[in-house]
Amino acid sequence: MMQFRDVAWRALTGYDFGAVFDIANRVHPGFFETETVLAEKFALYRNGCYLLEVSEKPAGYVLSHPWKRGDLPALNTLLGTIPADADSYYIHDLALLPLTRGLGAAKQIVNALTKHARAMGYGTMSLVAVNGSLPFWEKQGFAVEDRPDLSEKLAAYEDTARYMVKAVP
Repeated sequence: MMQFRDVAWRALTGYDFGAVFDIANRVHPGFFETETVLAEKFALYRNGCYLLEVSEKPAGYVLSHPWKRGDLPALNTLLGTIPADADSYYIHDLALLPLTRGLGAAKQIVNALTKHARAMGYGTMSLVAVNGSLPFWEKQGFAVEDRPDLSEKLAAYEDTARYMVKAVP
C-alpha cells in the first residue's frame, strides 16, 4: 500500500467546487449532478461540507445537511432550502478517489458527521447507498430501511440503491 503524508479533511470553500465537480464525475459518473446543484448544498449548509486532501491535493469530499427522515432529495435537483422541520441528518454524497482506499478517511468523516448530528440534536442520520457501498455503510451503523414510497427517487440512482438510516447514539 502506498504511504501518504498529510491526509486531512478540511472545511470546503467556494474555491473548491471545480475539484468537487471533477471528483463527482470521476467517482459517480452514473449519478450526474450539475456543479450548481452541488454548490447549493454548500450554500445552504456549510457545516456539513468538507474536502479531503491527500498531500495537499483534493482526493474526496462530503456534502451533508439536515433533512427529513423518510425522505430524500431528488438527484440533480436544487433543494431551495433546508426544511424548517428537518429531523434527521442526511449524507448527500461521500465521494473518494481510489487512491484514498485503506486510509480510513471515509470512516473518519462519518464519525465527525455523527458527532455533528448529535451536537445538533438529530436522532438519526440517513443516506442513499450506491456503487456497492452498502457493506461500508453497515459497518458505520446504518441499516437499510424499506421505503416503498421512495422507490421512484431511489431508481433514479440505480437498481441497487438503498435508503439507509442510523440512530445517532
